[in-house]
Amino acid sequence: MSTPATRTVTDQASNEVVFDGISKAFGPTTVLQNMDLRIGAGELITVLGPSGCGKTTALRILAGFEKPTTGRVLVGGKDITSVTPNRRGIGMVFQAYSLFPNMSVQDNVEYGLRVRKIAAEKRRKTATDMLEMCGLGQFAPRFPHQLSGGQQQRVALARALATQPEVLLLDEPLSALDAIVRVQIREEIRRLQQQLGITTMFVTHDQEEALAIANRVAVLNSGVIEQIDKPREVYQHPSTEFVARFVGSVTEVGVPADYRGGELPVQAPAKDLDTLFVRPEDITLIPDEDGTCTVVSQIYTGERTVVNTTTAVEGLEVTSSVSAAEAADLTPGTRVTPHVMSDAALRVFAHEVRERVAP
Repeated sequence: MSTPATRTVTDQASNEVVFDGISKAFGPTTVLQNMDLRIGAGELITVLGPSGCGKTTALRILAGFEKPTTGRVLVGGKDITSVTPNRRGIGMVFQAYSLFPNMSVQDNVEYGLRVRKIAAEKRRKTATDMLEMCGLGQFAPRFPHQLSGGQQQRVALARALATQPEVLLLDEPLSALDAIVRVQIREEIRRLQQQLGITTMFVTHDQEEALAIANRVAVLNSGVIEQIDKPREVYQHPSTEFVARFVGSVTEVGVPADYRGGELPVQAPAKDLDTLFVRPEDITLIPDEDGTCTVVSQIYTGERTVVNTTTAVEGLEVTSSVSAAEAADLTPGTRVTPHVMSDAALRVFAHEVRERVAP
């Protein structure tokens, strides 16, 4: 793509996005509750959460497809809450590629420019530049049905970027793709976003996707943002129990107030105990004839092996992620004692547990 066009996109993307006290209700159901979120200029934020948590509603409010019940949306310091979608300077990429089947790839990418009445020569050049940037230059004359899913999603991305939007929104854009293609397109999106410096909101329910692509992750639960932080912090230092359980996997056990690491007590969480949330890679399993856990299965994932164990406490399982060499000594049926090798991801103290379970 030519340098002048790249500069234009970067200049436009110098705008930050602000959700200021956004709430949204559909009848008696509140979907978003007093949501405050700031997306810095040129930043990519993923909004992560389970189905029904409000993440797509937040995206649609930013796009202008939904009006908030209360609060306002600002882009570059300007209140756009009442601005129509076509005047917001926002590009969107959806889960469904939403390409026009009767148009060539070139015409699909030019579509938004044609609607804006951009001159034909400039329109063709911009679309061509975008297709080249997305690695699709040779596919310009083809039609969507002649492309793979990954290629179609690249076309959708090129079309969204061709109008040089101030903000880019991506709504579950990778969920319809195969695993390998999903990673490729994810990396492509990140490369283009960084190259253009465009402010981006990426909505997903996929934890790996959210952690891999974002500058920061906002974890949404029942319309409330529970944590906003860098991906590593969200995973290693979740601020709430929901985040600890939803992002990655954890072993959840009760420990006495004086527990400071080492051998992990095998007891269920209770209101008179602290609750410890430990990531699998922070637990090591030591073979022990009198061990408190029994290995029941191994799941080989390539670089690591996930070892699942059961305990004498009903419903309590301990999971560890180990190297292939360590896994050789942890065959099903082996008795083991779990040890915590570093700080837990989260510790909820007993008085907080009592407050949480109080009737």
